Amino acid sequence: MWRTGYNCNINYYKAMRNIVNISLPKEMVQAVEEKMKENHYATKSEFFRALLRAWLENKLMNELEVSRRELRAGKGKLLKSLKDLR
Repeated sequence: MWRTGYNCNINYYKAMRNIVNISLPKEMVQAVEEKMKENHYATKSEFFRALLRAWLENKLMNELEVSRRELRAGKGKLLKSLKDLR
């Protein structure tokens, strides 16, 4: 699973912290705890943050691939400069 580095600004994350509670079936909790140990996550929060980051990264990669296909199919416009956005 994708992990972030430890060089982040701790105060930045404390200022942005919001609490989200979820309910999971026992089997899912066991799977989370196994993956936490396997990937050396200190907390469930750290695990879920990494999971969400990976999901968002994958979503972006999928959107980029759709855009590439559209360009190859001639459905897009290749911009040569920022002026082309206007």
